[in-house]
Amino acid sequence: MKVLCVLGRYQYGRAALGEGIEYTAFLPALRRLGHEALHFESWDRAAFTSYAALNSRLMDCVRHERPGVLLAVQRDCEVWIETLDAIRELGTTATVAWTTDDSWKYREVSRFLGRHYDAIATTYDCVIPCYRRDGIEAVLLTQWAANVDWLRDPLPAASCRYGVSFVGAAYGRRRELVAALARRGIAVECFGDGWPRGPVEAGEIPRIMRESAISLNFADGFKGGQRQIKARVFEVPGAGGLLLTEYAPGLENFYRIGAEILSCQTVDQMAAQIRRMERQPEQRDAIAAAGHARTRTEHTYDRRIAEVLEFALEARRARRRVPLAIAFPDAGRRHEVSFVLARFRNLLAFVCVLFWGAERGRRAARRFVFEISWRVFGERTFGSRGLPGRLFPEV
Repeated sequence: MKVLCVLGRYQYGRAALGEGIEYTAFLPALRRLGHEALHFESWDRAAFTSYAALNSRLMDCVRHERPGVLLAVQRDCEVWIETLDAIRELGTTATVAWTTDDSWKYREVSRFLGRHYDAIATTYDCVIPCYRRDGIEAVLLTQWAANVDWLRDPLPAASCRYGVSFVGAAYGRRRELVAALARRGIAVECFGDGWPRGPVEAGEIPRIMRESAISLNFADGFKGGQRQIKARVFEVPGAGGLLLTEYAPGLENFYRIGAEILSCQTVDQMAAQIRRMERQPEQRDAIAAAGHARTRTEHTYDRRIAEVLEFALEARRARRRVPLAIAFPDAGRRHEVSFVLARFRNLLAFVCVLFWGAERGRRAARRFVFEISWRVFGERTFGSRGLPGRLFPEV
C-alpha cells in the first residue's frame, strides 16, 4: 500500500537543526512493514512560494499517487482544512494525523483540525475526553517509540565515553536543571539546539545515548504545563543506554521504574540516582539491559505505525461521506492578500523586527497573528482564509 507522509524532513523545517524523529522513524518503519512510503515536505517554507502552492501541490500529489493512507504531522495551518476535506471526498485515501504536544496544542490546533481527518493519533490520554466532547470520535491513543534502525545492545558502564549526557533543545527549564546538577558536582554533556555543542545529526543521537553511562530526559513541555512522555523515553533504552527521566504521568504503563528505567521528581532525586549508579555499575548495566529488552519487543515504531494505519483505514470505512461546502479551487482564491492586509503585515513585521531582529522578528509577528487568530476566528485559522498563512507564508 502507498502511504503518503505529509511532514517535515528537518526539525521545525530547518535543516540546521538536523532531521526530525517523524522523518527518520516513520518512513523506514513503513518500508519495513512492506508499504511504499512517499514523503511530501510540508514544513520547509522555502519549498513553496505560498501556502496556496503547498496545498495545490499536495492535491496534485494525492490525485497522481492515490495513496491508501495519508499520514500527516501538522505543525499548525500549513495544510488547509479545505484540502483535507477534498482529499477525503476523493474516497480513495484514509487521512490520519499524528498529533504532537496535545497537552497544550489540543486547545490551539488539534481540536480545529481533528474533524477534517478520518482519524487522529494522540500520545495524551488526558485529551481523549476533549476530542469526544468536541465530536471527534476516531481517536487512537498511541505513544512515541524507538526507531528500529537505532536499536543496539547496551555497553557496560566501564566502556561508555560519557558519564551523563542529554540530547535535546535548550528550552524551558533545561538550562536551569543542568546548572543545578553542575552545582552538585555533576557535569552533563549536552547536545542540541541552544547548547554550546549545537545540534547533532540524527545518526549521532543513538551513538551518544549508547555511549553514555546515564542519559537524561527532561519531561517539560515546550509551553510548560503537565510533564510529558517524550520520544527520548523510548529512544534511550532502545539505543542501549540507561534512561534517567523526570517522571511523567503514565510512565509506569511502559516500563518498570527502577528495574528497566530510572525516574525522579526533583533535581535532588536526579542527582542521588546518578550518584547511586556511579557506585553500582553492575546494577546500572542490568537496568540498561532490561530496558533495552522491553523496548525491542514492545516499543518500536514498526508496532506503533502498523496500529495507526489499521485504525485509519477502519475509520475511513466507517465514515459517512459529507458533501463539500467549499470547492478546493475556490479555496486557492480565498488565500489572496488584499492591499489593507499587506499594509498591516508590513507594519507589524517592521515593529517586531525593530525589537527582535530580522529572523526572530518575523517569527514573532507570525506568532502574534496566530495567537490572536485561533482565539478569535477558530477553525478559519486553519483554512485558506487563515491570516497566519496568508500574511507570513515564509515563516
